[in-house]
Amino acid sequence: MKPATHDAVAILAQQREELALALRRAEQAHCLGIIDHLAAKIRARCPEAVYVAIDRSGEHRAVTVHGVLGEQPSPLGACPWLWDGTETGHPLNEIDSDITLDIEYALLPPTSPVRALVQHNMSMDDCWLLELPPADRAACVAELIRGHHPAATAVIVDGRAGGGRVVGVIEEQRDGKVPAPVARPRLSSACDDALTRLVAQVFLLPPLADRHLMPVPRGFAHPHGSSASDQVRLMPLPPTA
Repeated sequence: MKPATHDAVAILAQQREELALALRRAEQAHCLGIIDHLAAKIRARCPEAVYVAIDRSGEHRAVTVHGVLGEQPSPLGACPWLWDGTETGHPLNEIDSDITLDIEYALLPPTSPVRALVQHNMSMDDCWLLELPPADRAACVAELIRGHHPAATAVIVDGRAGGGRVVGVIEEQRDGKVPAPVARPRLSSACDDALTRLVAQVFLLPPLADRHLMPVPRGFAHPHGSSASDQVRLMPLPPTA
């Protein structure tokens, strides 16, 4: 192969990889958008909704919806059932087919981020719980972070790590000094996992990324020593309600 031909093939291969990555990210954002829209429709009819109970154990992995559940009252308590499709006149009956079809479509791609929202329902065989995404992800991030860092005003997030890991916390300085990121934030494993899911979703959804993610300050050094990247962003935290 002549050098010029080899270069042209290499360029095409690189373009193909870039297009494949862009397509995958668009597909992931679409799946999240579907679940966001579904969550809004469910909460408009059932404001206390937190989970959708589903089953995908069939031969063709088709989704069967068992119902909608509320928030778990305690670590050992069971989530309350809010709708199971048997109550005549319940507002969710109007969209029962939409719930099934939307969840089925959003879980279909192998790389769908919606799959990370599904957990096994320990109190019921062959039943899984799809956690509905929060209406305000930034507020949820702030609540989780301030549970460990009460003075936090912003976080440094890296979209290359797990889709969106928190790698630094910026805390308010009472002595007037310039705030500096706290490397290796003091987060529990469960909190870190929840934050990674939320921040990854912010990175994936363009409207949320435009609203909540900002360039890091000039001269910023990655807390873990990684190279600079446009996937490393500053995420200011909204005030605590």
